[in-house]
Amino acid sequence: MDRRGMFHGALATAASFFGARAAAEETPMRVVYHLSDFEKADFVLHNMRVHYENAKGPVALALVVHGPAVRAFRRDGSGVTQERFAGLLKRGMSPYICAVALRGQNIEEKDLAPGFKITEAGTVRLAELQRDGYLYIRP
Repeated sequence: MDRRGMFHGALATAASFFGARAAAEETPMRVVYHLSDFEKADFVLHNMRVHYENAKGPVALALVVHGPAVRAFRRDGSGVTQERFAGLLKRGMSPYICAVALRGQNIEEKDLAPGFKITEAGTVRLAELQRDGYLYIRP
């Protein structure tokens, strides 16, 4: 291979490296937050807001709620929780709530804060999101 061929090969390698790096920087960081403790609802929502505000690049956040924490998302619940939740929805958060836990807490879909996607089993949804490349956080 002559010098010109080596130069073009090196140039092509560098271009593909930097192109792949630029593509990776545009790909959103995907993170799922796990919430099962009622007492931690406001804390977790606060952490998610901080995540959006401080991420270096695009981010896609999901929230999976199950267990006693489902009670925190009743329409008639805490104003702080409702405001934080609504703010996160506006930023594009994908919230999921466990149908098994809702039945266990005697909460109907109509009693929930608007915006949730109901999933039959919260733990299964957590596993699916992780399988799909989401990073897992349980504050």
